[in-house]
Amino acid sequence: MLLWLHNLLYVCGAFALILGALHFFFPLLFDFRGAIPSQGDALKPFPLVVTKYPTTRSDIYGLVWVMNGAASFAILTVGILDVFWSVWLRSAYGALIAIWIALFYFLRAASQLAMGRRRGDWLILFAFAMLGIFHLLVIFA
Repeated sequence: MLLWLHNLLYVCGAFALILGALHFFFPLLFDFRGAIPSQGDALKPFPLVVTKYPTTRSDIYGLVWVMNGAASFAILTVGILDVFWSVWLRSAYGALIAIWIALFYFLRAASQLAMGRRRGDWLILFAFAMLGIFHLLVIFA
C-alpha cells in the first residue's frame, strides 16, 4: 500500500480518537439539559408490546447520555482500528472491517441531515462521506 494511504489511516484514526473522546461530553457541551428541560408538559408514553411505559423528561435526558456513550465508544473503536490498520487490513477479514468502518461513516454522514441543511451540515456530511469512501478504497490499495 502506498505510504500516503498509511499516513491517512493514521490521521483518520487520530481524528476518530479525538472525536470519540470529545463525543462523551457532547451532552454537556451542547447543553442538552437546557434543550430537554426537566419541567414541562407530559410526554407520550413509550409503546411496549402489551403496555405503555410512561416516559419522563429525565428518561429522555438519560437516553441521550446512553446513546451518546454508545456512539462515543463506536467512534473510539473506529479510531483504534485505524491506528492499528497494519494488524487487520491485509488479513482475511480486513475487507470486512474496512467495509464496516465505511458503513459507519456513511451512516454518520447521512445522519447529519437530521441536524439541518445549512452549509456546515453539508460540509460535515461530505467530510464523513469521504471518510467512508476512503475506507472502501484502502481495500483495493
